[in-house]
Amino acid sequence: MLEKLQEIEKRFESVEADFNDPGIVTNPKEMQRLGKLRAELEPIVTTIRAYRKALGDLADAQELLNDPEMKELALAEIDPLREQIVQLEATLKGMLVPKDPLDDKPVIVEIRPAAGGDEAALFAGELMRMYLRYCERRKWKTEVVEMEESGIGGVSRVVFNVNAQGAYSQLKHESGVHRVQRVPATESQGRIHTSTVTVAVLPEAEDVDVEIKNDDLEISTFCSSSAGGQHMQKNETAIRIIHKPSGIVVTCQDERSQAQNKLKAMTVLRAKVYQMEQERLASERAGLRKGQIGSGDRSEKIRTYNFPQSRITDHRIGFQAHNLMTFMDGDIQEMIDALVQDEQAKKLAEAEEAA
Repeated sequence: MLEKLQEIEKRFESVEADFNDPGIVTNPKEMQRLGKLRAELEPIVTTIRAYRKALGDLADAQELLNDPEMKELALAEIDPLREQIVQLEATLKGMLVPKDPLDDKPVIVEIRPAAGGDEAALFAGELMRMYLRYCERRKWKTEVVEMEESGIGGVSRVVFNVNAQGAYSQLKHESGVHRVQRVPATESQGRIHTSTVTVAVLPEAEDVDVEIKNDDLEISTFCSSSAGGQHMQKNETAIRIIHKPSGIVVTCQDERSQAQNKLKAMTVLRAKVYQMEQERLASERAGLRKGQIGSGDRSEKIRTYNFPQSRITDHRIGFQAHNLMTFMDGDIQEMIDALVQDEQAKKLAEAEEAA
């Protein structure tokens, strides 16, 4: 590990020298690239230097054990230094875990009811509110791209974006089948029903991430069916875009103008095409695997929301919480932190095994 740490420190010193070169001011893009790289490396290098200092202090204290006059002082320093070294080693190992290059990206979130009919549609609407409340707590900007409401106050589909750096790192583990167990309001005999909702979290793709040719698009307009008054009902403001090579279809009818709806629809389309390409590459490297959301069957689930027991269980990591009402109000950070820590632990184990 020491060799790896030395390489990182040398790289940081090289980046810092380039960044402080007066000639770099004339190249804003390169200056931005170096500034971002320096900001990423600086916390690691600070920890490396603290680790090296602790190792040196420990070596000095151990030498003093041979001096009768200094032995007692040295003994008092050795154990705290060893604890500090262990903590710094753990911190460095975590910092050296390969970072997901998509983690810093904003995201597109798509929620659909799966098994369970009207009850699933109601829960889909509640999940949408949960995520929007979570984003509000984080002071993240959100925008609904498309929402199809069901007749009983739920949603049959909703797509919204979260325009915040690092949103993907926090929300990517929400992709999958969410199962709810509760007594529906329409259930006269008090029986518990089980329904499912699928959630897909896609990293938002920039123009440079994915190339979409105009010839590959089939764009049509239609009259919006969403709220907005007579203007939206009489004019064809809604947009439907079909990406012919992939078959992906995206619609947007949330805005009052075709131009705004087209812009939003293209944002979602880029994210979906980008995700498809990322999954194709991942499949080539690791073999075929299931997609993010599976079939939506009740037996496929990443998390269960048990209303009678006020319990939320994430089945991937065995995490449980018993604050369902506050959880549904967006208080989900503890769950997200547990999932992120699990991901880091697995990556660290893989890195150590590879080493």
